[in-house]
Amino acid sequence: MQDITKNNFDFLRVLLAFIVFVGHLGTLSASKELKILENSPIEIAVFGFFIVSGFLIARSYDRSSSLKSYIKKRINRIVPAYLLVVFLCAILLSLVSTLPFREYFSNTQVYKYLFWNSLFLNFKAPWLPGVFGNQAVNGALWTLKVEMSYYFCVPLLFLLFGKNNKYRNTSLIIIYFLSLIYLNYFESIGKVSIAKQIPGTLSYFIPGMLIYFNFDQFIKHKNLLFIIAIITVWIDLFTGIILFSPAMIGIITLYIAYSFKFLNNFGKYGDFTYGIYIFHFPIIRTFTTLGLFQDYNPYVMAIVCMLVVIAVGVSSWHFYEKRFL
Repeated sequence: MQDITKNNFDFLRVLLAFIVFVGHLGTLSASKELKILENSPIEIAVFGFFIVSGFLIARSYDRSSSLKSYIKKRINRIVPAYLLVVFLCAILLSLVSTLPFREYFSNTQVYKYLFWNSLFLNFKAPWLPGVFGNQAVNGALWTLKVEMSYYFCVPLLFLLFGKNNKYRNTSLIIIYFLSLIYLNYFESIGKVSIAKQIPGTLSYFIPGMLIYFNFDQFIKHKNLLFIIAIITVWIDLFTGIILFSPAMIGIITLYIAYSFKFLNNFGKYGDFTYGIYIFHFPIIRTFTTLGLFQDYNPYVMAIVCMLVVIAVGVSSWHFYEKRFL
């Protein structure tokens, strides 16, 4: 049976981050030449991240020696870099603000931004004074509060069904469908932003957990499950009701993670996906604010922007993030 540690999660996460970057580039660049990039499936990529987290975080907790050890590992992985991007944006984006330095740093909005974003409640203060037309500084951060919420949900889920409870699969499937009821209800009344919070997004974390707990069976039947998943996703799209597609997207995502063995060593140079994800949004907006996509060849600037994002992500990992791990 396949070794659970032999996977290409590092490649998969970089791919998902790149899909998100491309979609935001098409939207935020305000360039008609790059508008086609808006078709990048950002939502599916974000859900892919949630599925991967469901698998890896369940594994992390399952193998942790204690709750304290688990929490320490999770906090060290996500919080330092998150706070770094929040504080760097508050300081460095003063350079592109329409307000003078003195007026910028004396504006209470700067400190509201720092306070609420530091608590992962970026929706309470998403903008900085005079920056990006007072629009959201980093629209990618909404997923991080969902991720953090999930980190604390996992111990509660384990407490509910235990590490070796024979009803574990049944319990998770029930939670999956309850989550879908919540998700579909709020989407049906037009409250999409509420639908995409926990407990709605648990419908994407839970499949990752289920596959982890039934890993050997998944690997044994992964080819058949992959075909069924592809067909089922199209049925859900046709009916317009989200019922089985989160679980099926989970199967597709984990199928990719445990196929294509030549990609297994992709992460040997570092785990810089997180840095790419949390820094790309304000970098694209800075390029737009400076008129780089408008004044120069937008295709060239798109490549330059991508290289800057990659460089920042790699630097964040090597010079900052891995020190906490």
